[in-house]
Amino acid sequence: MKYVEDYENIPGKEWPVRPYYKRELAEAYAPTISPASALNRLSKWIKLNLALDEALRHTGYKGSQKIFTSLQVKLIFRYLGRP
Repeated sequence: MKYVEDYENIPGKEWPVRPYYKRELAEAYAPTISPASALNRLSKWIKLNLALDEALRHTGYKGSQKIFTSLQVKLIFRYLGRP
């Protein structure tokens, strides 16, 4: 599995749709803050985006899960854009 570090220094890198650890994706969206704060921020963005929150819930998303599925990542990218 590739991690954020594998991609962060590649100019123009496009994030592929694949499963990501929640922390990995959160850190990609907020690389300058602590991992815990990045997770909290991503969770808040999801809750505030009602369409995204509902779409994720239809995929079986639970706030306690550790990994986003490919479908969930596709939805996150659709509503929030890629990191």
